[in-house]
Amino acid sequence: QVQLVESGGGLVLAGGSLRLSCAASGGTFSSNAIGWFRQAPGKERELVAAISWNGVKTRYADSVKGRFTISRDNAKNTVNLQMNFLKPEDTAVYYCARQGTEYSYFVPSGLSREYDSWGRGTRVTVSS
Repeated sequence: QVQLVESGGGLVLAGGSLRLSCAASGGTFSSNAIGWFRQAPGKERELVAAISWNGVKTRYADSVKGRFTISRDNAKNTVNLQMNFLKPEDTAVYYCARQGTEYSYFVPSGLSREYDSWGRGTRVTVSS
């Protein structure tokens, strides 16, 4: 079973930037789409961004388009989320997750139920 560990969260002022990383060990990683989700207090978990196994296809939430960029390095078993122009509403715990389907050529799923392995999360707080 793959283990996913997020890092890079923290406290930042509105308008600032953070770079989150998801490191994988064990199991399969390079053959699966990877998603970043977030959950704010009192809200449901939502997809922020996802990237296909080969990095060709991506999906972004409308709220982060133009501000966040997802990328992956399969040689290093990592997926990164570059977050720029952060807003207070970006405050949440951010999780990376592995989509269960291998070698899919479709745009990665936006549904959390299709992701079968999850990290423990990293907290992002954006102060105004």
